[in-house]
Amino acid sequence: MSALDYQSRLAISDDIYKIIKNEGKTAIMVTHDIAEAISMSDKIIVLTKRPSKVKKIYDIKLSNKSTPINNRKCKEFSKYYDMIWRDLDVHI
Repeated sequence: MSALDYQSRLAISDDIYKIIKNEGKTAIMVTHDIAEAISMSDKIIVLTKRPSKVKKIYDIKLSNKSTPINNRKCKEFSKYYDMIWRDLDVHI
């Protein structure tokens, strides 16, 4: 999905999310987009740099979980974003 514009990416995220939920399937998504991960996931696993090891596991519990677009509006969203950003140990 990286070649898509932002609006198309959000729309497709909603479609993929609905398909996975309707089919009752489990999916593994690899992304560098923290917001995308939070909005689409029940669980996020943060990995260390090479060699990769599990650094932290987050169970994502959003108050009004519905679709990825709406999930970004949940009050807990920014809390998860900040915690995951710190765990990535990015220095700018």
